[in-house]
Amino acid sequence: MNVRRIEKGDFDRIVEVIDHWWGGPISTFAHPIFFYELGDHALVVENGPEMIGFLLGFLAPGERPGSSDDGRIGYVHLVGIHPDHRRRGVGRLLYDRFTEDCREARCSRMKAITAPGNEGSIRFHVALGWEATEVDDYAGPGRRRVVFNKRLA
Repeated sequence: MNVRRIEKGDFDRIVEVIDHWWGGPISTFAHPIFFYELGDHALVVENGPEMIGFLLGFLAPGERPGSSDDGRIGYVHLVGIHPDHRRRGVGRLLYDRFTEDCREARCSRMKAITAPGNEGSIRFHVALGWEATEVDDYAGPGRRRVVFNKRLA
């Protein structure tokens, strides 16, 4: 498996396959901003010539001014793994590479979110050492989310 930076053709392919890979409509989450403006750290995994996974992540400034954490954050926005390649280390490979990028950029931590009930995502992040916290109204009134954080040394 080969991990590399995303290219325009990869983004186009992601938009084509994401609903199938996720098992439902989610393609609006693969907004072009995550390629054009925030794509410097987005990654794809290939197995031979085939794209089998992607991670749309970016580096963000720290939390709002005055918070307890003013360091940069590596934010994982969206990850997709081809259904035929799940549970084969593709997600871990993507997260390991993105974590390296975050450390090199001197991020203080990494962050991701998911909806409650997305048990696969929750188990995956916890297994990789992320802390999971359910937060009421995180995405607006009545929209609870599981917020993942991982401190970087």
